[in-house]
Amino acid sequence: MPDSHLQGEGAPVDMGEVLRDITFPTTGLSSLDLSIGGGVAPQSRAQQKDLFAVQQRKAWDKSTEARCDFTYKLRLTRRSNVNFIYIWQKSVYGRTLTDIKGDPDMVQFFADSIVPVIREMLGYNLKEGNWCICTSPKRRHKVRNFATLISEEIGRQLEIPFYEDVAFCHTRQRVNAVFELNRLPDEPNVIVFDDFVTTGQTLLAMKKLLQPLGRNLVFFTGINNKL
Repeated sequence: MPDSHLQGEGAPVDMGEVLRDITFPTTGLSSLDLSIGGGVAPQSRAQQKDLFAVQQRKAWDKSTEARCDFTYKLRLTRRSNVNFIYIWQKSVYGRTLTDIKGDPDMVQFFADSIVPVIREMLGYNLKEGNWCICTSPKRRHKVRNFATLISEEIGRQLEIPFYEDVAFCHTRQRVNAVFELNRLPDEPNVIVFDDFVTTGQTLLAMKKLLQPLGRNLVFFTGINNKL
């Protein structure tokens, strides 16, 4: 090194001069693609925001259909001033309620599952105790709905009368529903069965209808449609 560049021992080094002499190799890529799948053009910020908004709506969409995995629960709970016994509960995974209602084999499955519970709770000789069974009024399916078919099979297994149309409901609303009596059961002790219970308002309407007429009511359901 020429003497003119010597600055003396311990003199500070000009790092700017050093860095100017350093070069970095290039990769030949304009940007690094970190998207899943690779080779897909990155989305714009607006597109990313829209995609996030769709995912957020799905997570909070209250209309997303409930499911049940049929894990045995068997609980007594109280909702809308009505005590009822259920054997399954709504779950994150499992079959949708529409799928369950659309499967004819599920009618027998529900009945076979609930009958032993009723016998344990109320006795094994219900036919000698003036018992009968009914269900809530039909709303969407006016002929033979899911709860009706299950209740009919429960009555057959328990050997007690089944009353198909105890009440009518002229609206499809569930909250503050008002039922109209169609036929009062002859028996004083009535099992009221419903396939799914969400708010409990349907059971409450049946209670308000039949209890003042001197009927003892016990409520059973298949699925508690709340987590």
